[in-house]
Formats: sequence, C-alpha cells, structure tokens
Amino acid sequence: MRRLATAAVLPCSVALFVFLVPIASADETTPTTTAPPTSTAPPPTSTGPTVPAGPKLIQPGVTIGGLLVGGLTASEARALVEARFNKPLTLVVSKMKKLRVTPQELGAKVFFPKAVKLAVRVRESGYPVPLRVDVATGKLERYLRDLAKQTDREPVDARLSLTNFQPVAHKSKPGRRLKQVLARYGLALALRKHERTYELPYEQLAPEVTEKDLGHVIVIKRNSNKLLYFNGLHLKRTFRVATGQSSYPTPIGQFEIVLKQRHPWWYPPTGSAWAEGKQPIPPGRGNPLGTRWMGISAPYVGIHGTPDAASIGYSASHGCIRMLIPQVEWLFERVEVGTPVFIVGA
Repeated sequence: MRRLATAAVLPCSVALFVFLVPIASADETTPTTTAPPTSTAPPPTSTGPTVPAGPKLIQPGVTIGGLLVGGLTASEARALVEARFNKPLTLVVSKMKKLRVTPQELGAKVFFPKAVKLAVRVRESGYPVPLRVDVATGKLERYLRDLAKQTDREPVDARLSLTNFQPVAHKSKPGRRLKQVLARYGLALALRKHERTYELPYEQLAPEVTEKDLGHVIVIKRNSNKLLYFNGLHLKRTFRVATGQSSYPTPIGQFEIVLKQRHPWWYPPTGSAWAEGKQPIPPGRGNPLGTRWMGISAPYVGIHGTPDAASIGYSASHGCIRMLIPQVEWLFERVEVGTPVFIVGA
C-alpha cells in the first residue's frame, strides 16, 4: 500500500511540472535579449539642386599699386585699379594755371591683367602687389614740346610811354621756360608712383629792364624848342634848346641815348650836302659840339653843347639838339646810355 501511494504521487508531480514549463512548438520563436543587427546601407542623399562654388576672392589686405583690393574678385579689383589709374593728372603750370591730362596722353601703358592675376594667387594677407607702368619716351617728349609752346613766355622789360608830354611807366614781367628734360623724368616717375598732381619745373627769366632802371627821361618839344628832364616820372628841369631847321628837321619818335663823350671831335656827317668839303674839328674852342656829346639812336643826331648861344630857342641846327654848354654839362652827369629820349612835335 505504501508503494502504491508513492507511485500515485509521482505522476501528479510530473504532470504539474509539465504544465508549468510549456514546450515550444516548431513554429514559435523564443524571445532573446540580443540587439538588432546594424544597418550597412548608405544614408539617404539630398535630392535638391547643387549650389556652385562662388568666385575666388583676393586675400584680405592685399593691395595693387598701393590700392586696397582685399576681399574683391579679380574683375572687381581690375575695374577698381583701372578707374583709379586712368584718372587725369593735374599739371601745375602756376598758381593761376593748371592743366588736366590723361596718363595715355603722356604715353603711359599699364599692365593690369598681370597685377590682378598675381593678387588672386597670393595667399599672404596684406601682400603689396606692384602695378607695372611703362612710359613711351617719345610720346612724352612730344607732349612736353607742345606744352612748352603754349606756356613758355619771354620776359617783358619795363618801359615808358608818353601821355600829354608826361612819361608813364609800364611794369616789367618775368618770363619762364619749361625745363623739358627734368619734366620728362619727373612725370614718368609720377606715373609709375600713381601720383595725380605734378608741378611742372620752369626756369624763371628775368627782364633786362625793371622799374628801378627807369631812372631818367628826356622829352624834347621840337616846335617849342624845349627840353624837359624827368627824374623817374617827376619833372626836374626845363631847358631852352635849338632844334633842326625846316630843311634838316629833328626826327620825331622814341629814341635812347647810345653814346656819351666828353670833349668830342666833330666829324662831317657822311652824305650831308651842307658838310661837303668840311674837315674834322678836334675838341676845344670853336668845336660845334661844345664840350659834351650825347648821341641818340637816330643817325647823326645827338644832344650837345654849342658855342653859338644865340641859336638857342630857335630851329637853327642840322637836326641835333643844341644846349648851352653849362647846361649840357649838367645834364651829361645825370643821364646814362639807355636813357629814353622822346621827341614830339609840340
């Protein structure tokens, strides 16, 4: 009985075990904790439009001929450099006169493409790219020759004119001459350095006669037989003189003293009928020229003394201007070669 009882229990225990642990069937899977396999497929790509790369920019701080072009494209840099270089130059002739001229008129040729190409290639910030400029010497020389013809001027001497028998002074003016060789070198350098203002070099030409040289003036009134002596523009003395006869009139016009002589010889003027057969007369008593001779720039005419005091105040000479000997000696000491002499018909 005891064995039967034990046997009876075992089947029940087995049955319970079988019930608690079910056996998987052929079409069932057993759950697992293993991670799912990693996908090896490539990631999806965008199907939108492709954006092209932008134009290459010049490195920051890069310059071409001193002009900043950093951050620009090649075309932008070239346009900027060309615009700047092609600006006209200002040529200073004087404080009141300035000229504007293009670089091309001066014979300049600029190598823009080479400079821009180098600026694009450099990888160093702030790199100074040179801008090559060639200048055609012949064209620049021709321009300066033409310019000299327009701007050179001769000096003007101070001079006197006569208004109402009164001398009037006209001021002198300096002249100038362009130094063409120096200007050629200077302008070529200015173009290569990309400068846009250049002061032209001129040689100053001084007048031969200035206002200071207008010290004395003689005015002879032929019809009135008077000689007026001016110191500068101020009348100092008036003298009675003898002038030419109607058949040998004293010439009218503007002259100057060209010769001064103390105790002159008298020589018969060539070609004068009244002097034919006459011989030269040495200095001394009886000399028709007295003691002083001041020849003027009219042939055979001068201001001189006379031993014939009775002729003073009349038209009695052969064209010369006669003065009393003491008076001509006084005048002789105060005038110089070059002193203006105005002879008028009043």
